[in-house]
Amino acid sequence: MPYQLKESKVATNGTVLDYIAFGKGEKPLVMLQGLNTRGIRGAGFGLAYMYRIFAKDYRVYLFDRRPDIWEGITVRDFAADVAGAMDSLGISNADILGVSQGGMIGQYLAIDRPELVKKIVLAVTLSKNNDAVVDAISVWTQMAQSGNMRALVADMAERMFSADYVRKHKLFMPLLTLLQKPKDIQRFVTLAKSCLTCDTYDILDSIQCPVLVIGGKQDKVVGGNASKLIAEKLGCNIYMYDDLGHAAYEEAKDFNKRVYDFFKGA
Repeated sequence: MPYQLKESKVATNGTVLDYIAFGKGEKPLVMLQGLNTRGIRGAGFGLAYMYRIFAKDYRVYLFDRRPDIWEGITVRDFAADVAGAMDSLGISNADILGVSQGGMIGQYLAIDRPELVKKIVLAVTLSKNNDAVVDAISVWTQMAQSGNMRALVADMAERMFSADYVRKHKLFMPLLTLLQKPKDIQRFVTLAKSCLTCDTYDILDSIQCPVLVIGGKQDKVVGGNASKLIAEKLGCNIYMYDDLGHAAYEEAKDFNKRVYDFFKGA
């Protein structure tokens, strides 16, 4: 398989998670993705290609959210699932990349299980709620529950991507609506609501490992200031993309290299 790609399952906390692994390196890197409308099953090749810069030095792992979610589940619950999965696979002292909701999960992972985390990048994420995220989650859950998938995908794109990106890809929006339509609407709603359970700001100083914060000043999902608050509280390095928003991790051509250099100590 290209990139030594593997798609499998792992037992954790009384459930089973889908996971993807790729790369030929010996060092572990765990990537925690943001809110996903479709899950990661079958997405291995695309993800391995997107993050191929890490494949030489790392064995990279991406874990899906548990299949058996419940109303009121929290991002701290998801962090416990990731920790259990890492335990099951014998992963410790890993570099962690957490994006958006994955950054929320990563904060709790570093706080609750510090021995699992060597370094962590917290990208376009937050440590406590703000008006931007409350509005985004409210709108998305209402659109999903009303079955208006076209409006949901369009609103997510407009909040996440830069205006230039949306304009250039406007003709592909109908296809994006088809590809990103949630398989299970209630699951998507519950996962979205869990984004509002992150409340780490007052305990951020429990994170003892090196941290890099990356944000987008034009972020319309969590707000650009959310990244600054985390970095100020931790006293860590931060990089802000002036012209990008929540999808800086996809739009910025140097994003992966910036993360890679931090992990490598450059």
